[in-house]
Amino acid sequence: MPETLSRLKPDPVPAIRPVPEHAAGGRLAEVYARTKAGLNVPWMGVVAMAFAHYPRFYDCLWSAFEPVAGSAGFAASCRALREAAEREAGALGPAPLLPLLAETRYDAREIDGIRACNEVFSAGNMPYILMATLARLLLEGRDWPAGGEPGPPAARDPAPARPVLIEPHHADPTVAALYADIRGTLGLPFVNTDYRAFARWPSYFLAAWDGLKRAIGGPGYEAAVTRVHDAAVDLALALPNPGGLTPGALREAARADAPEGEVREVVRLFQWLLPGLAVNVAFLRAQLLEPGDG
Repeated sequence: MPETLSRLKPDPVPAIRPVPEHAAGGRLAEVYARTKAGLNVPWMGVVAMAFAHYPRFYDCLWSAFEPVAGSAGFAASCRALREAAEREAGALGPAPLLPLLAETRYDAREIDGIRACNEVFSAGNMPYILMATLARLLLEGRDWPAGGEPGPPAARDPAPARPVLIEPHHADPTVAALYADIRGTLGLPFVNTDYRAFARWPSYFLAAWDGLKRAIGGPGYEAAVTRVHDAAVDLALALPNPGGLTPGALREAARADAPEGEVREVVRLFQWLLPGLAVNVAFLRAQLLEPGDG
């Protein structure tokens, strides 16, 4: 019987304290490097940076997760989760953007650049979702069945280059207003890395966000995200747990870092937002499909 876990946005939204990659030194820089290598991604998601603020908690979680993350079975779980997100996004009816981009003189090279940027997040968000989902399940006392072997390693291509980001302090008034709209629409105090990367092409992203915002406010969106959330729960719990990480061990590590419940609320925030982010990135991808592509 599938495990049930309700989508839950903390109220109030907890403070998060991520240290940007460029500011991470010493041990934290090593933790960031291990995370990116383990997940085969070119960037530290805000989720992992926020988790790494709690070193005992993150060491405990990552020590159990790292051997699994490099396996072929884990890669298959990530693909299944991505397929779920793209299926749900496609059902929301994204309108094509290629005609508009052609009118505004985007050439094939630029469009390929946007697509490549999207691919970084379409693939790379999935391991972060599974990690956050396992963390929430364990902190809320759900068992991750112990045992099993990670299995053979995944065949991996090198991680792509880290996308260029338009940080809020670099944004011109148009992009600053766009970021404010994203924060307001999503109910978050920060702008995820994905959106800061897409803002590298402001005229594209303004049009893309306009279509996505309508979908977010439309019928079927919350149900679509919930189905991706449910898929993440099932896929996460099906992963092997060779180290036998228990809810008690992870809770004890979290209590060693922060007052009771603080880490849990941060984890809940990201486990709530990441399935929606996956659907949103898939929606942006679908806007750029050629006719007949899937």
